[in-house]
Amino acid sequence: MPAEPPIGAENAGRAFALVFVDELARRGVRHAVLAPGSRSTPLALALLEDSRIAVHVRIDERSAAYLALGIAKASGRVVPVLCTSGTATSYLHGAVMEADLARVPLLALTADRPAELHGIGANQTVEQSGLYGGAVRWAGDVDAPAPGPDRVREWRSLVATAVERCLGAGGHPAGPVQLNLALREPLIPVDDGVGFGFELGLGAPAESEPVADQGAELPERLGGAFTGVRSGVVIAGGCGAPIGAAVKEFAERVNWPLIAEPHSGARGGSMALRATDGVLRDQRFTEGHRPDLVLVVGRVGLSRPLLEWLAGVPHVVLSPDGGPWDVTRAAQAVVYAPADVLAKVDVPPAPAEWALAWHSAAGSVAAAVDAALDETDRLSEPRVARDVAHLVPDGTALVVSSSMPIRDLDVVMHPRETIQVLANRGVSGIDGFVSTAQGIAIARAGGPTVALCGDLSLLHDSNGLLPGPDRRPDVTYIVINNDGGGIFSLLPQRSAVAPADFERLFGTPHGLSLERFAAAYDVEHRLVTHAAGLADLLSNPSGLRIVEIRTDRGENAALHARLRAINPHL
Repeated sequence: MPAEPPIGAENAGRAFALVFVDELARRGVRHAVLAPGSRSTPLALALLEDSRIAVHVRIDERSAAYLALGIAKASGRVVPVLCTSGTATSYLHGAVMEADLARVPLLALTADRPAELHGIGANQTVEQSGLYGGAVRWAGDVDAPAPGPDRVREWRSLVATAVERCLGAGGHPAGPVQLNLALREPLIPVDDGVGFGFELGLGAPAESEPVADQGAELPERLGGAFTGVRSGVVIAGGCGAPIGAAVKEFAERVNWPLIAEPHSGARGGSMALRATDGVLRDQRFTEGHRPDLVLVVGRVGLSRPLLEWLAGVPHVVLSPDGGPWDVTRAAQAVVYAPADVLAKVDVPPAPAEWALAWHSAAGSVAAAVDAALDETDRLSEPRVARDVAHLVPDGTALVVSSSMPIRDLDVVMHPRETIQVLANRGVSGIDGFVSTAQGIAIARAGGPTVALCGDLSLLHDSNGLLPGPDRRPDVTYIVINNDGGGIFSLLPQRSAVAPADFERLFGTPHGLSLERFAAAYDVEHRLVTHAAGLADLLSNPSGLRIVEIRTDRGENAALHARLRAINPHL
């Protein structure tokens, strides 16, 4: 028979939850997301009672996790997502994987049954310890709370460690942490006539700040790579705004052309290029304009022509977030240092004609791309991407889904510094897109949020639109509906598989009416067919709505073939 619980033990779970949440708030946590469940009740109640933390409730655990991911991505703060035990915990996994590679401080709080209920067939009891494997910076398995003289200090230390690991303590990159929290019944506060039996010490001031490496010295390997260099190119991957600003400043100082992915935070300034795929496909240009060195900042991967070209030129990778981002396996070095070390690189500016040649070539391709897109006022998929990025108001957060929308944007987007482009490019999945966009909208202090996606990205996270106990944030979803997986029409599967099999395995037409879909989720729906109508809607993106643009996958494949054929010499 188990031993009798010590006096005051009935409220130990309540005490733990209050201390846990108080320490989260002290450490700078300002938002938390939870999905309903019984086992997580103590923490859910404590979160709701703490006025320092805004609580967001979502019915679906996967949507909850991606909502937390979006808030953390936009705010840079640790955001906990809380769920009950059992299969609920598995639905956080996708967001945890994205947070890992995207360096997002997501704190997965998985409630669990206590140890005595494991291994005996107790209901809703599964092995949750280490559930997310190597995707987390730390996985803490926490015993069921019990009274004791050192418990409050231990609980506070636990939270402090989790927050610090999320933010990148100990030289590790920022990222997700799991705390698997065993909780015993009673799960609600009780009057046991004893109370907590120890001092909780609630309400102390916040202590944690994001981990930063200020004033770092220029690494010798990075400085040495620039020895004797006269001309170069800068490539910016998915860095984010602060790093992007340092990259832009460096490119302008040394007069190097800048190829920046849309979500890098660097596609702006006088050196940023557009439509570079056509330039890099042109062998005459690349052979005549071979750089002495290419500096890659962050992780790149949107453009196949870029990666193929990069593999054949001398380059070094600067990794501010600690990732081993040698995507081509051909880098001379991968250097782990903050982006501000670029200000200490001593290299003479490239000749004026060097940057001019790149800008002229890219400008020629971009003009031809624009001309092809503007032949008709009827909207095509690349035109939607170009026009959305160009027409949304200053201060907009433009959230772009994986698959074709982010790739189209990479080719057609004009350099623009007055909007923020965000994307889940850690694992590059389409899952969780609807919820991620809502999380970004919640975290932003002002300005609209516009989300550009395909129909499958919308449908894959349809539960992100579920009405619930909380008001849904304003997001305008621009949805390109080609009735299936449009990207596969641009891949080798299209010609290698019989048409009927291709449609069933890859095209995956769903035949769903997005108007009826929107009505089912109580969301406004607008169908737009021409550029003028899209421009009108984008002049004031407000409310929660779906703006649908219908396209044809075959026509889209033909248009992309035309765009790929464009080169600087046409």
